[in-house]
Amino acid sequence: MNKGKLTRLTFTLHSWLGFVSGIFLLLLGLSGSVLVFRHELDHWANQELLQVSSQGKTLAPDRLSRCYHTIVDKYGDLDGIAWLNPEAGPDQAYNFRIYYNDARLFTYDLGLISFDPYSGTILREGPSRSFTPSFIEWLLQFHFSFQLGIPGAALTAIFGLTMMLSLLTGVIVYRKMFWKVLSFRIRINRKNWRTISSDLHRIVGVWSLLLNAIIFFTGFYMNLFAFEAKTWRGETVPTQPNTLMAASPDQMLQQALKAFPGLQPSYVYLPTQPTRTFEVRGYTPNQWKLWGAGNNVKIDQQTGKITRISRLQDKSVGERIEATFFPLHVGNYGGLPVKVLYVIIGLTPGLLSITGFLLGWRRLRKPAKAQVSPAFKPRPLLKR
Repeated sequence: MNKGKLTRLTFTLHSWLGFVSGIFLLLLGLSGSVLVFRHELDHWANQELLQVSSQGKTLAPDRLSRCYHTIVDKYGDLDGIAWLNPEAGPDQAYNFRIYYNDARLFTYDLGLISFDPYSGTILREGPSRSFTPSFIEWLLQFHFSFQLGIPGAALTAIFGLTMMLSLLTGVIVYRKMFWKVLSFRIRINRKNWRTISSDLHRIVGVWSLLLNAIIFFTGFYMNLFAFEAKTWRGETVPTQPNTLMAASPDQMLQQALKAFPGLQPSYVYLPTQPTRTFEVRGYTPNQWKLWGAGNNVKIDQQTGKITRISRLQDKSVGERIEATFFPLHVGNYGGLPVKVLYVIIGLTPGLLSITGFLLGWRRLRKPAKAQVSPAFKPRPLLKR
């Protein structure tokens, strides 16, 4: 197969990948751009609700235990609970992720509940499939599952794969344009919508290639769990009633911090099933967040004994690389400049989908012209 034919076949594949997955990539990109600032937006949208008063109040030593028992009393059969903001300041509410199971395949079973840590009052609660706790919470679940449960999570992984294939075929098709684009020798021709679409597609595709490949690969990788048979089976089996921790969550948290000096918690898992363990994850001082919250302490929920202390520096190269996938996907490792860059890049799949559709639609509607090889052109009749 010659290079010309290979390029044409690659272009055809590139076009069809865009046609089939364009709208979904547009939705994933737009929602991802918003979610880059999800914590800031959630706090801004619910500022009055989540801002608590600390004047004249002191935090009770069992504040974590009170929240834990309120949740397990309210929800009788949970897969677990996670404290999402253990770094919360004295005037901030405590946010908890609820992992439940309604035994239905097409609902992703997450919920959110927030507390006033001083009074123990519930400030908001609800499943992530509704707008009740927060629109940002709904958007987060939509981003990785299209609000379609485990099948939806598998679907987003598939579209992550199609995006990577689209990028790969785009590299092959536009390989001769790379240096011209990067050296600013290609500018947008404003002659008509076709030339604008074509030049935009090339320029945006080249400049966003690397970061888009990273974002969609990491998203694909993190959703691989949705292809496991045990995940599908577990989603349809009702969860057993809660098994309460025998040890105090507050005491175990302090025990973990004492065992790992300098650990800055970013996530605390509170088990509700007998096979799970209490876990504290976090960062070490001056650690670059690109390496993720790869430090953790695990404690037996019944005996209160430490079962494992894991430090990022002691992990294998493969584990350390894998720890970067979440930060690389969400862009939380470089402050405001990196977040702004991720917002911009999040808009590019939609722009590429639109310009690619316009170019592909033009080719499909363009009437095919008969191409006759010069070697087989009919000869004119000789005059007699």
